[in-house]
Amino acid sequence: QVQLVESGGGLVQAGGSLRLSCAASGRTSSSLLMAWFRQAPGKEREFVSAIRGTADSTLYANSVKGRFTISRDNAKNTLYLQMNSLKTEDTAVYYCAATPAGASEYKYWGQGTLVTVSS
Repeated sequence: QVQLVESGGGLVQAGGSLRLSCAASGRTSSSLLMAWFRQAPGKEREFVSAIRGTADSTLYANSVKGRFTISRDNAKNTLYLQMNSLKTEDTAVYYCAATPAGASEYKYWGQGTLVTVSS
């Protein structure tokens, strides 16, 4: 089992920045594929960004490309999401997810951290 705990959410004005962290524990591995998802009020959960275990490949949703940066520190078992130029539509609960490479779905999920962007 892998446990994931997000932190770093909060209230920020539009145009501001936040950095989310996700601490992994348990049967962690640098080979895990890790990702961020988000769920805005009244909407379905959506993919934000993902990063491979070797951190040599990243993927972003079009809505955040150029504004968000995903990274990981395998020595600290921590995933990050640097969010810049935040918009009100970025308001959501952000979830960290992880899964073994090659899995068909994300197996492990955190509890989420709320990001609120005010106008």
